[in-house]
Amino acid sequence: MQRGWSWLGHGASNSHLFTGLERDVERERIREVLGTIEQATGVKPRGWMGPGLIETFNTPELLAAEGVGYILDWTDDDQPYPTTVPGLLSLPYSVELNDIGIFVSKGLTGPDFVQMVKDQVDQLAEDAADGSGRVMALALHPFVTGQAFRARYLDEALEYVVRHPAVWTTTSDAIADHYLAATGQAGASDPCP
Repeated sequence: MQRGWSWLGHGASNSHLFTGLERDVERERIREVLGTIEQATGVKPRGWMGPGLIETFNTPELLAAEGVGYILDWTDDDQPYPTTVPGLLSLPYSVELNDIGIFVSKGLTGPDFVQMVKDQVDQLAEDAADGSGRVMALALHPFVTGQAFRARYLDEALEYVVRHPAVWTTTSDAIADHYLAATGQAGASDPCP
């Protein structure tokens, strides 16, 4: 089991989207975000999730030029894959298991959340039984799932996930490293067991 953190660039605010930015302005905003995180943590982020999952047509290329190796903005698969930009992977992310959508937008309950997580884990484990692997992203926000009346449901869901025999709990950096190592691509470091 991988322990630790993956630092992700995510923009300065979800209120400041990259939509319509000129290339040079976007480059500077990306550099600012990455630099701020590196200054605060001592680690330059290897991954990126755009504010509101929004990009321009320039974003992937600009991120790769700044040394970002993967993005989580494309919610179209449950396995990593290379993008058309050399050196840039797309890692899975799901808006369906985002607590804002589940609790705020759809008005589902804590027991609904637990069942969704269990069903997702079980189906992905079945799909990955051939050894190909799948990624389950669970997007949690303290101001939503962190509410006291939801705590026990989060605990129940996470307990199911970490005790599932087919689950590797890890970081996005480790997923990217594992994918690169498994596909024999240069730049792989610290592959998973």
